[in-house]
Amino acid sequence: MGTLVRERLDQTEGVVCAGVVDQQNTACAASLFEIKGAIDVIIDFSHPENLQMITEYVTKNPTPLVVATTGYSEAQTAAVKSLGATMPVVFTANFSLGITVMAKVLREVGAALGDSFDIEIIEKHHNQKIDAPSGTAKLLADAIDPEHHYPRVCARDGIGKRGREIGIQAIRAGNMSGEHTVIFAAEDEILEFTHKAGSRQIFAIGAVKAACFAVEQAAGLYSMENVLFG
Repeated sequence: MGTLVRERLDQTEGVVCAGVVDQQNTACAASLFEIKGAIDVIIDFSHPENLQMITEYVTKNPTPLVVATTGYSEAQTAAVKSLGATMPVVFTANFSLGITVMAKVLREVGAALGDSFDIEIIEKHHNQKIDAPSGTAKLLADAIDPEHHYPRVCARDGIGKRGREIGIQAIRAGNMSGEHTVIFAAEDEILEFTHKAGSRQIFAIGAVKAACFAVEQAAGLYSMENVLFG
C-alpha cells in the first residue's frame, strides 16, 4: 500500500511527497522525525506498531493525519481518536469511495429493515491479512446498527438457533483485494449489497483524497463520509 500511495501522490497535481517512513527499508526514513522539511499532512498506511512513533511526532508537531491502518486494539483506537482534539484526523477502516457510499446507503437500509430482516456480512481478503473480521466489515455493521442493538456473531460454530444478530463471516485465501457482501434476508425476499475491490489502488486514491481534505480542516475527527459528503 505504501508504494501505491506514493505513486498516487506523484500523479496528484499540487502534491509533493516529502518522504516515506519504512523501518524495514534502508532507502527510506526510519522515523517521521528524520523527514527533512515541512510536512503538511501524514498518511499512515502501515501497522499498529507504528502508532506510538506517529503519536510522538504529531504531539510535538501537530499535523493533519490520515489513518488508514487497521488491526488496532481498543486502546489504540481511542488514542487515534483523541488526536482529533488538537489536529484534523481522518480515520476510517476503508478509504474506498465505493465502500463509503455503500455504508451511507446501509445506514438507511438498516434503519428500515433491521428489525424484520436477518443480516449477514461476508468478507473476503488475501491470505496475508492479519485481522479478522475486517475493519470494513465492522464499519458496515456499525453503519447498519450504529447503536449496537444487535450482537455481532463472528464465524458461527456448533448448534444453536439464530437470534436477532448480525452475522459476520471472514474468508482468507489467495491474493483477493477485498470483497464485502451484506445480505438482508426475510421470508420470500433477499436484498444483497456487494462491493468488490479490483485492486488496492482504490484505497490509495481515497487516502490521497482524504489528505487533500484534511489540510483544509480545523481540528476534529473526520470520516470518509465527511470527505465525500461534507
